Amino acid sequence: MSASLVRATVRAVSKRKLLSTRAALTLTPSGVNKIKQLLKDKPEHVGVKVGVRTRGCNGLSYTLEYTKTKGGSDEEVIQDGVRVFIEKKAQLTLLGTEMDYVEEKLSSEFVFNNPNIKGTCGCGESFNI
Repeated sequence: MSASLVRATVRAVSKRKLLSTRAALTLTPSGVNKIKQLLKDKPEHVGVKVGVRTRGCNGLSYTLEYTKTKGGSDEEVIQDGVRVFIEKKAQLTLLGTEMDYVEEKLSSEFVFNNPNIKGTCGCGESFNI
């Protein structure tokens, strides 16, 4: 039905002043551009879906998948022509989160800058809220 996209890292964000927004999740320009690029070759998919699952040393981990439709309980975020669907289980954990795409010398990945996270594990794959 849908396949995983790419690797993602979670970072705890502290001492950042939050601005109120209408969307549960905001995307950086880099994040928007990467999603557009990924979906360009997949015309049957309408966006990406963000979810959470139990994983890693600390508890929860984000998942990213291509999606063809909006699920009944998914929250939809539309920004700059990109559609991101948030699974019901992930909606509260993502409030106020910024989704970025970072390219470094040896890796490239989506990064979730989440002000609600109290800590992450050493592997960077899971987080505590």
